[in-house]
Amino acid sequence: MPKVKVKRKSTLIDMTAMSDVTVLLLTFFMLTSTFIQKEPVQVSTPSSVSEIKIPETNILQILVDPSGKIFMSLDKQDDRVAVLEEVGKQYNVEFTPQEIQNFKLMNSFGVPIKQMKSFLDLPTDKQDMILKDYGIPIDTTSNPSNEFKAWVKAARAQNRDLRIAIKADQATPYPKIKNVMSSLQDLRENRYNLITSLKTISEDK
Repeated sequence: MPKVKVKRKSTLIDMTAMSDVTVLLLTFFMLTSTFIQKEPVQVSTPSSVSEIKIPETNILQILVDPSGKIFMSLDKQDDRVAVLEEVGKQYNVEFTPQEIQNFKLMNSFGVPIKQMKSFLDLPTDKQDMILKDYGIPIDTTSNPSNEFKAWVKAARAQNRDLRIAIKADQATPYPKIKNVMSSLQDLRENRYNLITSLKTISEDK
């Protein structure tokens, strides 16, 4: 008796639908994700139970590293340019169009204004390497040396809707943070946010 041959069925699977889903998911994540801005120093923020989120626009962020060096960032490029030109006028420093363009593309800044021109003339990779070694002067005993006030005042004059946010390392000495707060109070800037990380249950134990 002859054997009955069973017709083999195709094992190929149509992946067209799966590819469409993958592309849709990728597009969704690209449109909804927010990219972390490059910062000159990495800080470990203190923990708190507050879940209040600061806005993503119109933010003047003040970054304080463990040694007390101060860096700042503005989210709008036009604001950066206007603030740089205003502070430059106060300290008699004039910038070239190329230097202004270089500053416009910087996410964070923190260089004494007298050294800003030479800093902006450096290649980007060199700037990233040495920026952490500078910091905005904040001599609270001498007003002309308190460039921090000049930057904040110029930023506020340029954009009245700015929200000030202070991001400091948990190891930063309190007197360093107090200097920042005192300078803000001198400018009558009494409303600002402190950026912290969310405290977990395990941290309470």
